[in-house]
Amino acid sequence: MGILPDRTGRFDRRAEIESLDPATDFHEIYRLMSMYEFPWDMNQSLGFALFRTYAVPSIGRLLADTGEFTERVQKRYDDTGLILEAVLEHGFAAETGRAAIRRMNQMHRSYPISDDDLRYVLCTFVVVPLRWMDEFGWRPFTETEKVASANYYRELGRHMGIKDIPGTWQEFGSALDDYEAGHFAYDAGGRAVADSTLDLMCTFPPNDKAPKALINAFSRSLMDPPLRAALGYAAPPAAVERASRLVMRLRGRVVRHMRVRTEPQYVRDLPQVRSYPDGHDVPGLGTFPRGCPVPHAPGEATAPIG
Repeated sequence: MGILPDRTGRFDRRAEIESLDPATDFHEIYRLMSMYEFPWDMNQSLGFALFRTYAVPSIGRLLADTGEFTERVQKRYDDTGLILEAVLEHGFAAETGRAAIRRMNQMHRSYPISDDDLRYVLCTFVVVPLRWMDEFGWRPFTETEKVASANYYRELGRHMGIKDIPGTWQEFGSALDDYEAGHFAYDAGGRAVADSTLDLMCTFPPNDKAPKALINAFSRSLMDPPLRAALGYAAPPAAVERASRLVMRLRGRVVRHMRVRTEPQYVRDLPQVRSYPDGHDVPGLGTFPRGCPVPHAPGEATAPIG
């Protein structure tokens, strides 16, 4: 029995991506992946990547101390997505992309963030979507897409002044696993930020139509045991976890038979992004602390501006 023809054009974008060189066309490849091929999955996986950063006490505690992810979590969530999207949409050389990177570096410079923590966060952006697609996506990333993802974030990290960035997607994975093994731990600040983010996710359409407890259990079901332990979250009942993961895998099978997207999906158009109903200006995004609200140790380095 022969293979049925693809009448949906579902793999046309993959063919376009595979025609590009991930060593030089990594920005275009990653743009196609994020805005056309996997927009929902990329957004969801990067949202769950945030929880991994909270599980590192030096990161989670700092975010709690600033109040940005507890008192203004909607705006902070929106600002993060919009700043990253500005770089992705316009590129590293364009003025808007440069303004977004400058805004990101200005915010990081205001706080005592170690280079190791910045490198770890960069690793989550590469590794978490890759592993998410392996488990829940309508198809896994191709080798071209994995290489392009690593190269895209290597370039972003270079513009952020991060040192010793992993060279390949495999090295990003090893660096993430090693850092989590040595740094994941419970911290009250990290737990507070995670709770606030989970509460926010319960307000996103269509989550807002379901009981909050159900969305909370579903979200915890998609977290691995080390992450849950570091955040102090109880594992949901085994049946709930199996059902939640099954629903996600079934969704991937359904999407596999949908037609290829022909228009880009922008973060700014998502219903859960609500802070700027009249539009936004990239240089005005984010926070503008007057000095650092968190005490610095003598001689402690901060993230560079560039």
